[in-house]
Amino acid sequence: MKLIFQRVRSASVTVDGAVTGAIGQGALLLLGVGQNDTEREAALLAKKAAALRVFTDESGKFNLSLLDIGGGALTVPNFTLYGNCSHGRRPEFIAAARPEQAEPLYKRFTELLRENGVKQVETGVFGAHMRVFMEGDGPVTLIMDTDGMK
Repeated sequence: MKLIFQRVRSASVTVDGAVTGAIGQGALLLLGVGQNDTEREAALLAKKAAALRVFTDESGKFNLSLLDIGGGALTVPNFTLYGNCSHGRRPEFIAAARPEQAEPLYKRFTELLRENGVKQVETGVFGAHMRVFMEGDGPVTLIMDTDGMK
């Protein structure tokens, strides 16, 4: 699994003009599911995202997590994180999981965020064309990949 973690002041997702998820301070999480991913990878990333210390304390140091600040998480499914652009001009998505595998793992990831203590977890809509809005904070943007992660 691949995850883009963006620290935000606010973020929202709309589908067909309707807001499907919105948060204040917290993290916008773009999640890509690969062909070999299982619930193990979802659990690993959810635990890491909830506890990742990227919010600043009173000294300006990265010492606080989503849990510490009571921040929200807006999760957005994003198969394009598995896009291969190494040849040609059109990305290929062979490594991305098929929707019947990816959707349940995306949903499980959001459940696991809640189980790891994130109080507000909002979502995009799997398979929909979404408009994602965010007010970045920092900017702080981190890329996580479960390949090689412990």
